[in-house]
Amino acid sequence: MAEPVLEVSGLVKHYPLTRGVLFKKQVGAVRAVDGVDFTLGRGETLGIVGESGCGKSTVARMLCNLERPTAGAIRYRGEDITRLSGRALKAVRRNIQMVFQDPYTSLNPRMTVGDIIGEPYEIHPEVAPKGDRRRRVRELLDVVGLDPEYANRYPHQFSGGQRQRIGIARALALRPEIVVADEPVSALDVSVQAQVINLMERLQDEFELSYVFIAHDLSIVRHISDRVGVMYLGRIVEIGTDEQIYDHPTHPYTQALLSAVPVPDPDARERRERILLPGDVPSPADIPSGCRFRTRCWKARERCALEVPPLAVPAEFRHDTGPAAHDSACHFAAELRVVPPGERDADGDSSTRAY
Repeated sequence: MAEPVLEVSGLVKHYPLTRGVLFKKQVGAVRAVDGVDFTLGRGETLGIVGESGCGKSTVARMLCNLERPTAGAIRYRGEDITRLSGRALKAVRRNIQMVFQDPYTSLNPRMTVGDIIGEPYEIHPEVAPKGDRRRRVRELLDVVGLDPEYANRYPHQFSGGQRQRIGIARALALRPEIVVADEPVSALDVSVQAQVINLMERLQDEFELSYVFIAHDLSIVRHISDRVGVMYLGRIVEIGTDEQIYDHPTHPYTQALLSAVPVPDPDARERRERILLPGDVPSPADIPSGCRFRTRCWKARERCALEVPPLAVPAEFRHDTGPAAHDSACHFAAELRVVPPGERDADGDSSTRAY
């Protein structure tokens, strides 16, 4: 793995539940994020996937310090940014930028595109002299595939894909080292998704970026990611390289997610066994004891209700050097190939890839 630029350990975010109007009393908490650990290497893309409500976007906001964590640490180049404030925090934020999910609400409708992309220079004037900012904005528009003459237009004059390109240009204005992309293509058409994903891959090489790429579409995440973390109810339950997660999953939840990915080959679709999970995702205000996935897991035993499984290489794979030897938070982890073997495209990638 490359040199880590971001290290997250024990990250927790609880939102208090209160009762009363004048005299509010806390009666519980929504445990949106409840102990997340991962590292991000230089030039690496870490994908985070999971169902809606599992805490992905909350993690993204905490990485950019838009939300203060309840507990845990986020270390950028060895410094815990959760303890920073004032000028020190402002300096770190320059190096960690965000691309938001909705291209329609993330841009100010009263500002021109040039003002939107150039606004970071007003906050960090040391990055670009005042007389040079217009040229920088035009260059950024050209980099993301838009006509520099569009700088005087307003957001309502652009399509969703073009707006997301503007959001990406704004994120790149300060030449950050890390970009947190929170479901950047979920609101776009499939053809436009491919264009934006390919743009982000090209910019990663050009600007030497590290990505935290958050999405619920497994095929998109595999296409762009070097490593993938699977989240369930506020925690990462499995993490590894794209090959380990997609071709050799060991956690039951990951296996269930992969079984739901559409397969374009009708023959492969017939041979694949679909894993249907019973019930609904528990409320983050009332999380089950022990393993939080046990209420929907077909492998659940008494031990699952008593012990919280650690995110580590399962015991049966600890002496194995194969792709199944990766971190998985399950007491009864076992490898299961969900995508039928032999279903590969011309590049050797499995059929779960979309692009």
